[in-house]
Amino acid sequence: MIKKIKIELIYFFSILLVLSVLQHSDLLTSPAQRASLMMEHGNFMHPLLWTFAVYIIILALRAVVKFLFYLKNRNKTN
Repeated sequence: MIKKIKIELIYFFSILLVLSVLQHSDLLTSPAQRASLMMEHGNFMHPLLWTFAVYIIILALRAVVKFLFYLKNRNKTN
């Protein structure tokens, strides 16, 4: 169970990193300036909300694919 949670956290933080770099390309060149802008605007939660939304979509797609593979393998045995 702990291993599954660690894997899901890796997925979540990978999505967070990818979304952050795609949305804010200046993050790679001046992360301190990006952090100061974030403090200035006070929007600390929006990256986590966007990441959570994308994570839920990817989780749903993974569930659909898993279910389709389950149906495919179930029909093979019958």
